[in-house]
Order: sequence, then structure tokens, then C-alpha cells
Amino acid sequence: MKTNTNSRTLKMVQLALLIAIIVLMAFTPIGYIKTFGLEITLIVVPVTVGAIVLGPASGAVLGAVFGITSFIQCFGWSPFGATLLSINPIYTFIVCFIPRVLMGWLTGLIFVAIRNNNRTKRISYLLASLIGPLLNTLFFMTALVLFFYQTDYIQGFVEILGTSNVFTFVIAFVGINGLIEALTCFVLASAVSKVLDSLVMKVSS
Repeated sequence: MKTNTNSRTLKMVQLALLIAIIVLMAFTPIGYIKTFGLEITLIVVPVTVGAIVLGPASGAVLGAVFGITSFIQCFGWSPFGATLLSINPIYTFIVCFIPRVLMGWLTGLIFVAIRNNNRTKRISYLLASLIGPLLNTLFFMTALVLFFYQTDYIQGFVEILGTSNVFTFVIAFVGINGLIEALTCFVLASAVSKVLDSLVMKVSS
């Protein structure tokens, strides 16, 4: 009984710590790298770590915190987000919030499925750490296209990039940003989550 209590306490502490890290990263230069159009966000790393170590529910909570801070960025911190906010605040909130919650939740679910599979158990941390940022990009861009693709603002990017359809626009718009996010999360989240998971197992045993 004591062991279970210690394990729950440790997980609560880890969740609180990851939430604090997300908030810190969101409002310092650590979290976002400013570029043309979309910023490169490194906040996907603690969300992915939490989803792997603490499970799908905690992943969704961390994704929600990520989404809320992302929406707050639209009030002056992010030029791209501020423009979306001026076009439609409700759609902007959906684009910022829902994809991040889904990303955290599904990353946790996928990790559990991968870890329980004997064929992929040994590389489960690596795969989940790559899936997290990929889901973030996929869900965010899907929501962006769904709600804002036909706006003059996004069509301006379409003309600049010289793309002919939605698919090529997404590829060109995400570009190197998505690759940097994926590689960074792949390296950091896989290493950190494995260490934290080992710590939880030691406390539980």
C-alpha cells in the first residue's frame, strides 16, 4: 500500500514539474524559435515525455497546458498566432488547443500499445518520442487548413510558397520546422522518458 502511495505521489510530482516546465518554456525563448510563419516549438518534448512516463490521461493534461499557453501566445507573443486571432478567435483557440490535447493523449495510448508488443518493446521509447511531434504537426496543420486555409492570410503564404494544393502547402509550410521539432523530441524525449520511467519502476517495486 505504501509503495502504491509513493508511486502516485511521484507521478503527481512529475506531472506538476512537467506542467511548470511547459509554462516556463512557453514564456521564455526556450520554448519557441521564431521563424518565417510557424515558430519551431520545443514544448512538444515535455508533453511527449509525460505521455510516455505518466500515461495517456497525463499526456492529455500536459497537451491541454501546452494548448492554453499556445493560445495565450496569440495575444502579442506570436505574430502568426495574433493574425489568426484577429481573423477568428474561436477557430484560433480550437487550432491551438484541440490538436495538443489529442497529441498528448494519443502519444500515451500508442506508447502503451508499442510497449506491450514484444516486437516493438525494445524501441518503444524511440518510436513514441518520434510519434509525439509528428502527431502534433499533423493535428495542428489539419486544424489550420480546416479553419483558415481559405483566408487571405494563409492564401498569402500559398502564393509565396508557390504551392498548388493543400498537401503541397502543408509540406512546404512545415518544412524544416517540423523536421527540427521531430528530431529534437526524438533525441531528448526518448532519453528523458526512459530515465524517468526507470525511476517510477524502482519506486513501485
